[in-house]
Amino acid sequence: MIILGINAYHGNASAAILCDGCLVAAVEEERFSRVKYVAGFPVRAVRYCLEAAGVSITEVDHIAIPRNPWARLASKVLYGLRLPRLALERSRVVVRFAGLREELARACGVAPAAIRARWHRVEHHRAHLASAFFVSPFEQAAVLSADGLGDFASTMLATGRDNRLEIHGAVEFPHSLGLYYTAITQYLGFWKYGDEYKVIGLAA
Repeated sequence: MIILGINAYHGNASAAILCDGCLVAAVEEERFSRVKYVAGFPVRAVRYCLEAAGVSITEVDHIAIPRNPWARLASKVLYGLRLPRLALERSRVVVRFAGLREELARACGVAPAAIRARWHRVEHHRAHLASAFFVSPFEQAAVLSADGLGDFASTMLATGRDNRLEIHGAVEFPHSLGLYYTAITQYLGFWKYGDEYKVIGLAA
């Protein structure tokens, strides 16, 4: 079984590929473009992963996207009514995802109909948890995902056992350790989104 993961239209655009449960390749688009935190569609990262696995896009069985527009829908609608500018900004990203098959087909030089993989929209933090636990050497582990914001959550707690994740809870927007760190980064005079790594490095 071949699974291709794609993070697109967001900072750190990237791709990863697994064959029969083993991670074969994972790479960020910035390694090819030399642009830090580059967003957009990770064309070269996808091509690299397919080449590393020795397969074409037509042989991929499953494609996973770390974003689920239906997750926490009630909270999204509520905040959308209160913060229409935020809602408009987020809706533009959702619209771009609607053309993902065509974008992938162009990147791989095939017709969209040639991509027969089953598509999966994975909730943002579940994707983080899975990428940490399922490629780890542990049969059981506590797993934590904490970042700025993804699918209207900033943190998620889980226990990983064998090939399962048991979710114990999540912290929803607007509460976010990541957004707080971004605010501190901006207060110190750095770029508000993307320069956090500089502040982390300076902390030492």
